Parts: sequence; C-alpha cells; structure tokens
Amino acid sequence: MKLQRDWITPITMGAFGLLATTGVLMFFHIDSGLNEAVHEWLSWVLLGGVALHAAVNWAGVRRHLAGWKGRAALGVFATVLALSFVPLGGKGEPPFLPPMRALADAPLTVLAQVAKVTPGQMRERLQGQGLAPTADDDTVRSLVGEDTRAQIRVLSKVLAAG
Repeated sequence: MKLQRDWITPITMGAFGLLATTGVLMFFHIDSGLNEAVHEWLSWVLLGGVALHAAVNWAGVRRHLAGWKGRAALGVFATVLALSFVPLGGKGEPPFLPPMRALADAPLTVLAQVAKVTPGQMRERLQGQGLAPTADDDTVRSLVGEDTRAQIRVLSKVLAAG
C-alpha cells in the first residue's frame, strides 16, 4: 500500500487540533468528561500521523535536518525533554485538591453531615461504590487507598447521590 498525503496530512492535522484543544483545557483545569482520556489515548493517533507524514515527506525532513536551524531546533527540544525529567520539588496543584483531601480524610460521620444524610445512609452510599466501611471513623482514603483520582470519583458519587 502506498502512503498517501491526501489522508495522512488531514489525520495529522485533526489529531493535532484535538490534542492541542484538550491539552489547553487540561492546562487551565477546565477539562471535563473524557477530555483527559481522549488526550492520552488519541495522542497515539497523532504519533502515527506524524510518523507517516514524515515518511511521505522524508526528503523534506532530511533537508530540514541537514541545516543548522533544523538540528538546533531538534537539539533544543531534546534538551527540554531531558530537563523535564529533572525533579524540581513540589508540583503546583489545582486549587480544588486540598478541600478534596480534607473530605477524603474526613470520618464517615463528618462526610454524612456534609452530604446531609445519616451515617447509615453514607455507609450505604459507600457500599454502593463497592467499598466496605466497617466503622464510623472510616475515611474515603482508608477505604480507597492513596489514589487521588479514585478518591475524587468516590467522593463525587457519594456526595452527589440523593
């Protein structure tokens, strides 16, 4: 099968547009629904599109990399990639995480008060999420573990239920 620009270039452009949009949404913490999953999984489409685009335009790629500008640009991005692995300390976090952590660490009785339900009803809501609370001092963190995303998912369900 011969590689053809008439479908490779539009796929690459579409994937880039999709990833650019979801990436900007994630940067500003305004992503919702499946934005993050789409961003992560469809990045493979962009990688494939870029690889195919480079293959059909190999002469141009070689020409760009033969000059100092192309090599310098590639070198700059390779350096930035290498530096991105250097740990620099704390990562800035979204402002909603501290309150979410407080809720995840709240005993079942306090979580019930926040949701305006009885501790028994909160226990049922947690059980509905596949968890097994055994005492009133159980917390979402103790039931789910350290996975912040899992904690947020459970909190969203048990606080929104009703």
